Amino acid sequence: MNNSSPRNIIFDYGATLDTGGCHWGIQIWNAYKDIGVPVGEEAYREAYIYTEKMLGKSEVIGHDFTFRQTLDTKLTLQLEWLANNGNSRFATSFHDLLLDNLYARTVAATAYSREVLQQLKAQGTRMVLISNFYGNLDTVLHEFGFDGLFINAIESATIGIRKPDSRLFRMGVEALGTDATKVTVVGDSMHNDIIPAKSIGCHTVWLKGQSWDGNNTDASSADITITDIKQLLAI
Repeated sequence: MNNSSPRNIIFDYGATLDTGGCHWGIQIWNAYKDIGVPVGEEAYREAYIYTEKMLGKSEVIGHDFTFRQTLDTKLTLQLEWLANNGNSRFATSFHDLLLDNLYARTVAATAYSREVLQQLKAQGTRMVLISNFYGNLDTVLHEFGFDGLFINAIESATIGIRKPDSRLFRMGVEALGTDATKVTVVGDSMHNDIIPAKSIGCHTVWLKGQSWDGNNTDASSADITITDIKQLLAI
């Protein structure tokens, strides 16, 4: 980034800072494959969607839950759904292996992102976080050492608005105290991050990784496409 003037960045969190651009549905499926959970991808996707709907409709995740506890809960719900729907009665026996595998990946990914953000802050970059999360984002940010990096962390569960609602990005711009045209939004989701941010005048950087829908996403809505968050340091 250019050191001559302060830069303003709004970051997405999930699948941007904690997986390096890989959709969490795919991140978990990759772990299923690595460990050898005897479940087909179609059944897994049904379990994943069921679990996310459950977590979105109820207060299963406590405000003080760490990410490890959050992931533990996700996996428990997924594997129980699979076992109860005739996919594999042994699915639940893979819980601990999946949890350890995925948590280790998250620790590594967040450490990598944190180093980049620390360099950006040292260059004078002002940063805000916007996330569709479960009400425990502050706990998770502390868990992975993101304290002090963001001017504000705006979480869907605490304000009752979810991305792709562009009002979240307007809140982020307001927190930065500047105009949308002077803000860059960085996220992995074209639908949730890039398009709504672009609609209010922000510049956009799409972190392209493994998406839920495959690699057919049209990148034309983003101003810049990157495949590694460290590339932000050279933009």
